[in-house]
Amino acid sequence: MHDQPSVSELVQAVKNFVDHSAMPELKGRAAFHARVASNVLATILRDLEAREGNDAAEYERLKALLPGSDGKSREALNEELRDKIRSGELTVASAALMDHLKKTAIAQLKVDQPKYSGLATALED
Repeated sequence: MHDQPSVSELVQAVKNFVDHSAMPELKGRAAFHARVASNVLATILRDLEAREGNDAAEYERLKALLPGSDGKSREALNEELRDKIRSGELTVASAALMDHLKKTAIAQLKVDQPKYSGLATALED
């Protein structure tokens, strides 16, 4: 039986090549671009690892925040939330809204910028 490598395994293999084979041989602009590529691949790996859980947690928060939302997709609930914010029905005065926005932003920061100095502070609150 032949098992195909997962997407994560394929991305990790490319990242390993960039980090350990290509980057040490490069200088100047090419080395910079290799570092950028490595960082992009690391972001993809974090996203692959966290996406399902982040989306599920966001969906549960949206359902709690938006009554009568059963059966709607996460995307539809985000559109509904956007409309309620635009109309002024939900504002920064809503603790539930602010909690949702903070948790959503933190989840995205953990993927995009896990070394961001403000992330540690946000996680303490």
